[in-house]
Amino acid sequence: MANVEVFNVNEKPQWCAGCGDYGILASLKAAISELNINPNETVIVSGIGCGSKIPHYLRSYGYEGLHGRILPLAEGIKMANPKLTVIGIGGDGDGLSEGGNHFLHAPRKNVNYTYIVQDNHIYALTTGQTSPTTPKGLKNKTSPTEELYEQMNPLAVALVNGTRFVAASFAGNIKHTAEMMKKAISHKGFSYLNIYQPCVSWNNVNTYQWYMQRCYDLQQAGHDSSNFDAALAKAMEPYRNGFEKLPVGIFYENNERKPLDEIHPTLAKGMIPASKDITNIDIGKMLEEAL
Repeated sequence: MANVEVFNVNEKPQWCAGCGDYGILASLKAAISELNINPNETVIVSGIGCGSKIPHYLRSYGYEGLHGRILPLAEGIKMANPKLTVIGIGGDGDGLSEGGNHFLHAPRKNVNYTYIVQDNHIYALTTGQTSPTTPKGLKNKTSPTEELYEQMNPLAVALVNGTRFVAASFAGNIKHTAEMMKKAISHKGFSYLNIYQPCVSWNNVNTYQWYMQRCYDLQQAGHDSSNFDAALAKAMEPYRNGFEKLPVGIFYENNERKPLDEIHPTLAKGMIPASKDITNIDIGKMLEEAL
């Protein structure tokens, strides 16, 4: 296939001019088309937020769920039909605050889908309130003096909780972001991609220029993505150097662990069949037995 046009829709994205979501959408279309994935075999699962509108702007199946509930929805869809390519995508607020508990446990389950976090360090849809990845000291409408909390490190969290594919990219570099998406989607098991993106309306610190001055490619720098300790050190690097350098690329990749749908006794048999007689089930009898 390799034709990005098949994923286009007529609806125009309702994002601010210059939003990093445009680069992420373009990267996602390029990635899934280059992987020769058909639209009718793809499900994009999102939550609530600016970037969570992506299923509306891409021709595939889509599920825009509850705030912070991307991961259990994606897991349920993948387990119901393992043949589907399932991609969860949403903001740092949605995924790391409301959805933080799901993010902790997703690596343990290791269901075969990809989770992409659009990390602009704020809740953009609610006009700039602080999120878990808001830098300490940042001033905005919910922290008019300054943000007092320490900044969360989602890459380190993903690593220490057992994610076998962890990567990062910058939304301003569409080619690199598309490549990271392709690698993440191709990985067997739960994969995590953190995409740094500017919010041109509510975050005047982490701008395109700010990222371009700091981002560097891990693979070009000779990083060994099979080394867990090296991956964790790289994930911690920005938090130790005051974000003067920001590594992007594949932090860690390990294919030794099989995904849940290959080892679970029921899921390994393929798609879970729907009961033909589901409308004829006697719920009253079931309740009597339960009581």
